[in-house]
Amino acid sequence: MKASAPFRFSKTRLAAMAAALACAALAAPAQAQSKYPSRPISLVVGYAAGGSTDKLARLVAQAMQDDLGQSVVVENRPGAAGNLGASAVALANPDGYTLFMATVSSHAINPWLYPKSGVDPLKSFEHVALVARYPLLMAATPNSGIKTPEEALTFLRNNPSGAFYSSAGVGSAGHLSGELFKLMGKVSMTHVAYKGGGPAMMGAMSGEVSVMFDPIPAMLPQVKAGKLTAIAVTSNLRSPALPDVPSLNEQALPGFDVTSWAGIVAPAKTAPEILQRLRASVARALDTPRVKATLQADGAQVSFLPGEQFRVFNQAEISRWGEVIRNAKISVQ
Repeated sequence: MKASAPFRFSKTRLAAMAAALACAALAAPAQAQSKYPSRPISLVVGYAAGGSTDKLARLVAQAMQDDLGQSVVVENRPGAAGNLGASAVALANPDGYTLFMATVSSHAINPWLYPKSGVDPLKSFEHVALVARYPLLMAATPNSGIKTPEEALTFLRNNPSGAFYSSAGVGSAGHLSGELFKLMGKVSMTHVAYKGGGPAMMGAMSGEVSVMFDPIPAMLPQVKAGKLTAIAVTSNLRSPALPDVPSLNEQALPGFDVTSWAGIVAPAKTAPEILQRLRASVARALDTPRVKATLQADGAQVSFLPGEQFRVFNQAEISRWGEVIRNAKISVQ
C-alpha cells in the first residue's frame, strides 16, 4: 500500500491563513473588552461603613449592578479623609474593575492639606460621573440642650476650652464646616477626627463631643429617632428633607454655605469604552425610581455630570476650597 503524499499548502493559502490569524489576534482584545464587565467590580469608599458616602455608594452600586449584570461591591478603606482609599485606587490596574467614590474631601480639599500624598485628583484618575450633591447638618446630642444655631454659639462662647466637635476625619467637609463655623462665629472648639461619619455620629450621640458636622443622608435616621438634635444645615437654603431646620446662613451666620458632593472615578488610563459603559450605567442608576426617591428623602440632589463636565467641576471645587483653607488657616497637625 502506497503512502499518501504529504499535504502541501500553496503560498496563496498560507498567506490567507496568516491574514486570518492576524485578524483574529487583533479582534481578541476588542472582543474581550466588549464583554466588560465579566467579573465583580469594586467600588472603594474612603470612609468607614455607616457614613453618608458609604450610604450613597451602596445605593448607587446596587442600581449599577442591576444594570451591568455583575456585582458592584462596596469596599471601605477609611483613613486620611479618604486619601488611603484614593491612593489605592489610583495605583490599581486601569481595567474598570476598581473604582473610587470621590468626594469633596478626597478630590478638592485633600490636595491642599496633603500636598505630598502623591495623588492628583485630576491626573491620577479618569472622571466617570458626578453622582450627587447634598448639604451638611450641624447636630448635637439631645442631652446638650442645644437646639438652635444661636444656642450653639452661646454654649461655645461660655465653654471656650471645653467644647469639641466631630467629623468624618481631617479634611472632610464636616471638618471644614466646623472650622468655618469657628471662624465666622468667632468661637473656639476642638476638632475630633473620626474614621468616618458613622463613628463621628456615635461620638455625638454619646456626648463625647458637643456638636458634629456631617452630610445629611446618614444623619437623618438618628435625627428622626431622636438620638441627635438637628441644629442647622450648612447650605444657604433649607433642605427639603428637614424643612423645619434653619440654615446657618439665615440664622446666626449670614453667608455660610457649604455643600458636599460625591462622584465615581477610575484609575488614569482606563479605556474610553469602559468609561463610557460606566457612565451610561451611572446615568441609568440615577434615573431609577428607587435611587431618585431615596436621594430626595435624604436631602440629596441628583447631580449627574459625565466625564469632562465632572472634571471641570472638580477643578473649580479645588480652587474654591483652596481659598477657604487659606482664609481659615487650616492645616493638618
